[in-house]
Amino acid sequence: MAKILVYNNNTNRMETYYRNESESMPYNTNRTLTVREFRGSSRSDTLWTTKRTMQSWNSFRYIYGGPIPVGFAFKRPWEGGHGSQSHDLIHTVEHIKI
Repeated sequence: MAKILVYNNNTNRMETYYRNESESMPYNTNRTLTVREFRGSSRSDTLWTTKRTMQSWNSFRYIYGGPIPVGFAFKRPWEGGHGSQSHDLIHTVEHIKI
């Protein structure tokens, strides 16, 4: 069972949920994203997201119209979720002087 922390942007508060791997994520509609998919290969017992992220997922999934492979999209950088290229790009963009 996973402990899921969700930052609710509307109330400015953290919400705590406990879900099994096969259950849908909080604020997820039509069970399009399960806890197992969200977790990926992460071994953490505590997962976190925001309500706005889940609502964005719902909208994107509806527009896409089919299953979306999650892969490593929700993994933390030290778990191998983002390659060095994405870090280099972020670093470069943040330090450009206009």
